[in-house]
Amino acid sequence: MQNISPIPLEQSRPDNPAREKEEPSYSFLGGVAGFFCYWLAFSIPFLIYGSNTLFFLLYTWPFFLALMPVSVVIGITLSMLMRGNIWLTLLTTALVVICLFWMVFSFLTGW
Repeated sequence: MQNISPIPLEQSRPDNPAREKEEPSYSFLGGVAGFFCYWLAFSIPFLIYGSNTLFFLLYTWPFFLALMPVSVVIGITLSMLMRGNIWLTLLTTALVVICLFWMVFSFLTGW
């Protein structure tokens, strides 16, 4: 015998507001945005200071490597807060990640 429970007619209609709607996944877009913004922020010191940046990063690479998962989490969080708005997510993620990267960079150069 099968276990079947009847569904009332008002719950089975697609226009019923009590029915739960699935939210699209915004985390992938945010993770990708955070990852690419990290590499964008990583390349800016090379554009400004040139190849001398390699000598500086030779001793400080763990600090900057630790910013990668932080950047991805920032991207995911901002993507969730922006409800998947691509341009606003990219803009705010780039701004926050670049500021975070430069904060660590300026702290280490002034140390």
